[in-house]
Amino acid sequence: MARASGYLKTGYGQQLVLVETRMQWMLLALLAAALLALPLFASFFLLDLAGQIFLAVIGAVALMLLTGIAGQVSLGHAGLLAAGALVTGILTQEAGAPFWITLPAATIAGALLGLLFGLPSLRLKGLYLGISTLALHFIVVFLGQEYETIRGFSTGISVHPPRIFGWELYDPAAWYYVLLAFDVVVVLFALNLLRSRTGRAWRAVHERDVVAEALGVSVFRAKLSAFVISSALTALAGAVFSYYRGFVSVEAFSLFVTIQYVAMVIIGGLGSILGAILGAIFVTMFPYAIEAALETTGLAAALAGYVFAINYALFGLVMLAFLLFEPDGLAGIWRRLRDYFFLWPFRKTPLAGGE
Repeated sequence: MARASGYLKTGYGQQLVLVETRMQWMLLALLAAALLALPLFASFFLLDLAGQIFLAVIGAVALMLLTGIAGQVSLGHAGLLAAGALVTGILTQEAGAPFWITLPAATIAGALLGLLFGLPSLRLKGLYLGISTLALHFIVVFLGQEYETIRGFSTGISVHPPRIFGWELYDPAAWYYVLLAFDVVVVLFALNLLRSRTGRAWRAVHERDVVAEALGVSVFRAKLSAFVISSALTALAGAVFSYYRGFVSVEAFSLFVTIQYVAMVIIGGLGSILGAILGAIFVTMFPYAIEAALETTGLAAALAGYVFAINYALFGLVMLAFLLFEPDGLAGIWRRLRDYFFLWPFRKTPLAGGE
């Protein structure tokens, strides 16, 4: 009720609170209980689908911080995912490194790549910046292909399941809880980061970097920190993906993967962590929903050879529809629905004295 009714905060400490009311605490508790209980009755397919969504959430939140919050265009997201996965695969194959070494190493590698390819953001903007980050994708993919060719890994690099005190993480239900824990940590990190001086600087640079600099914000530091943190989280997502799938192949990180993550932040709603989560859920489930619709209508057999083309075409139409008719994305739709039910049966009074 507080968010929808125009509740005004009277102190800076209230601005830092993530959960403000008892109703929000209750809804959060119900959501947590549902997520924790899901593996008790879910099938293998549902657990794998949930795992894909959890992995997508990490990458979507990372891109949201960079593009949706800091306003820096990046088309190298798939390359950063590939970098994290390849670092993990190479360390596993060449040195037999455990996960507590490979995951930090992949994160540091992503941060270094973000620092390197974030430097052009100091002089380039918009499409030109996007094209410069696109080079990251081709460089990482080329190096990965060369390594696979030299080492003879024609089908990809095998990555053994992580071991914790002699216990091998292999069971789908166990993976569900591990990936859920990763999501909780990443989302809380992102939400708290946006409430810090760094997050406020990102929003200022996004709105207008010249004005932000005039107000004392270091545009240089803000842009570079956005690239470094986003790239580190993205590489971490790639490293976790490699463990989850059990292998690494550069073919899994095509440019279409970048387009999917861009779609997640657009469809979810730019500038919102909730939007990143909703966008990741929507985009991940979209192809499965299309296949289910074809099965339900009895067209699956007749259109079996066109399923991928139908998915791509409808995916593009959905992105276009959100850009034209719902620029605030799924997060905007959620906010309007929430406010409607909170304020019902009253309606908002126009500010200008209209009807």
